Parts: sequence; structure tokens; C-alpha cells
Amino acid sequence: MRSETFTVRTGDRARVHDLTRQCAEFVGAERDGLLNIFVPHATAGLAIIETGADSDDDLLAALEVLLPRDARWRHSHGSPGHGRDHVLPALVAPSLTVPVLGGRLQLGTWQSICLVDTNIDNGEREVRLSFLAGD
Repeated sequence: MRSETFTVRTGDRARVHDLTRQCAEFVGAERDGLLNIFVPHATAGLAIIETGADSDDDLLAALEVLLPRDARWRHSHGSPGHGRDHVLPALVAPSLTVPVLGGRLQLGTWQSICLVDTNIDNGEREVRLSFLAGD
């Protein structure tokens, strides 16, 4: 197994950040196996979605409907509505696994690996990549 960690700056607004290029570079010339992507944060998740066609904005809009940033949340430290950020990983999981064949991520034509971060209180995220080689 081979692992690497890198930091993503997400800023002070909800954001979908495309990680596909970093994941492909990490896999590099590996053969077949599995790439695991993990964010060790209680307020961020990962998704495989289309980007660049406003799907990322649609995802953030849907999350705003499901998890509004208001005073309803019992978890109340941080900025107003921050409690919803702690519920996010139950809907947008903090890890993904992607098959790799012949050194290439096996994503569909329009699929991208994305970090989803709605937490405006923490503008920096860690991402851990691990490659598990097949036989």
C-alpha cells in the first residue's frame, strides 16, 4: 500500500473542489488496484459527480435545502448554522474507493472526484490518498 496526504484550501464559502487531477497523478503508473480517498474531518465529504456543468452548484443548492444554515441545529459552536456542517458527512461520505485498471481511474466520461465542504469556519482541508495494488 502507498499513501499520500495533501492540503486543499476551500476558503470561507461552501465549495465543491475537484480532486480528480491529484488522484490521477497519485495513481500514476500503478497497475491495477483500488484508490481510496479520505478526508479526516467531521464537516466535509467526498462525492463523484459531474463538474463544470453547474452540477457542483446544484449539489450545494440541494445540500442547502436538506441542511439549511440556520438556528435549528443543537450543535451550536462556530458560525450560525454550523451544526449542519457536522451532519454533512452522514449524507456525503468522508471516503470513496475508485477502481484503477492499467494505471487509470475507472471513472465515467463526466465523473469527477470532489471534496464537498460546506464549513465556512475551516478553510483548509486534508485529503489522504491510499493505493492498494492488486495481485
